[in-house]
Formats: sequence, C-alpha cells, structure tokens
Amino acid sequence: MTIIDSTISRDELETLYYDYANALDDELASWADFFTNDCLYKIVTRENYDRSLPLALMLCEGRGMVLDRVDAIKRVSFYLPRSFRHVISNIRTVKDSGGRLYAQANFVVFESFVEGTMHVFNAGRYFDVIVRQDTTLKFREKICVLDGNLIPGSLIFPI
Repeated sequence: MTIIDSTISRDELETLYYDYANALDDELASWADFFTNDCLYKIVTRENYDRSLPLALMLCEGRGMVLDRVDAIKRVSFYLPRSFRHVISNIRTVKDSGGRLYAQANFVVFESFVEGTMHVFNAGRYFDVIVRQDTTLKFREKICVLDGNLIPGSLIFPI
C-alpha cells in the first residue's frame, strides 16, 4: 500500500473517488455526504479556468447548496429519463499542506437515455482539496474543469 502522506493511503484516496462516482451514478441522494459544510463545488469550462474567469456553469458554496441541488433534481427539475456513468482515472496528489491534500483526477461522463442512445456527455479534470473529518475523507473543494466549452443539452446533474 502506497502512503500519500502520513494520514491518507492511496487505497483510501481511490476509494473516495470511486465511491464519489458511484454516488453520482446510482445514489445521488448521498452525493452531499462527500463534502464539508464549508465546501466549494464548481463546474467551469477549460477556457474560463485557464483564464481565471469567475463564470461557472454550476456553483455550490457550502454543503447546503449541494443539498439544494440534489433536492432540485429529485423534486423540481423536469428532464428526459437518463443515466450517467462516471469513469475516473489518473488520480494523483499534487501536494499535502496543513491537513489538506491537493489532488487531481481525470473524468469521462457517459450519458444514456431510456430509448437506448448513449454518448460521451463530457470529459475533463477534477482539481480537489481533500480533508479528513473524523475518520472520513471529504472534499473541501471540487473544481470540475470541462475540456470542452459546450454542454450537449443542459447541465442538470453534477459531474
């Protein structure tokens, strides 16, 4: 087992990302459990990220906003029935600083509709700040940077 720092193993880090993907794909109600109360969750295009522009396609400042996103998807939003499959790879640490682990990973999201059509919804990178709360790893920040500048259809679900 490779140790990332004195407190987080590679296995623990990979489990966090793979459990996160599972929550997005199959257990959206548990998605908020992956974040700290004072979290930042943001989806931005690569162009905006590279140019440090503030415009985000989705922005949640705090776990309450993450919970609101889940509630809106479950109770308010109207959309064609679909499912997503997240593939997360190349998980790596960038640095460990003051109880915060800075990590990056690549992602691809496949979208499938009930009638059988499937396509790549998007791909990109996660830029994350991870902390330990008690015995659980949580995302303090999750910045999802999309490789493309266009979203096919609309962005309803988190990435």
